[in-house]
Amino acid sequence: MTQPRFFVPPDWIHERQVTLAGDVEHQVRNVLRLRPGDRVIVLDDTGWECEVELTRVERDGVVGQVTDERPATGEPRTRIRLYQAALKARRFEFVLQKGTELGVAEFVPLVCERSVVGDVAEIDARQERWRRIIREAAEQSRRGRLPILRPTAMFTLACQEAVDAGALTLILSEHHPPLTLKQALERARSEDGRAPAAVSLFVGPEGGFSSEEVYLAAQYGIVPVSLGPRILRAETAGLVAAAGVVYALEL
Repeated sequence: MTQPRFFVPPDWIHERQVTLAGDVEHQVRNVLRLRPGDRVIVLDDTGWECEVELTRVERDGVVGQVTDERPATGEPRTRIRLYQAALKARRFEFVLQKGTELGVAEFVPLVCERSVVGDVAEIDARQERWRRIIREAAEQSRRGRLPILRPTAMFTLACQEAVDAGALTLILSEHHPPLTLKQALERARSEDGRAPAAVSLFVGPEGGFSSEEVYLAAQYGIVPVSLGPRILRAETAGLVAAAGVVYALEL
């Protein structure tokens, strides 16, 4: 049986003792119905995981002892930052969940010309729910760190931020770009064959980026790329691109 995994605040782990509270306590006691002697994995978002044997499972608290500590193994070597244009609620949540499973390290909601949701305050009001979706997906997919959810960014500022970060930055476009995603990743390898340590991906809303936005991004040095002859949905394109990066640079 796979041991349940939970991300917890660092202060829940004191020396070799772990105290579980809140939603995690509820999951352990009422949903999974674990008992003393059962084991779980707890992670404090440092890249390490602790195997914990439960010693007390009561209404007034759940306590366990750390039996083993080891590096978590669920993180890809390439750090992927996904600038995903804001979508309707369920579609954006789908991107967060599946992007976390694929290994995306950072999500940045993006407001651009064709965004169906253009109010930054409205988007940021959903962040608490989105962080919960990310955490649950990270636990399920055996991630070692929680992906970061950044504040919503306007398109132009996001372009500047991405370039300043120094990562290979690509923008998905159906406006006949000269490169495919595969070709851009192959060209990005250094002379000694090393893959880029970080990749940023810009993915548009329903209807894609406008030609003006693609042109503006190119002026910042962001490379337009294609995913092929088919037009993918906005919630699909970023996931396909992230999977392509992991496949091309990690396997």
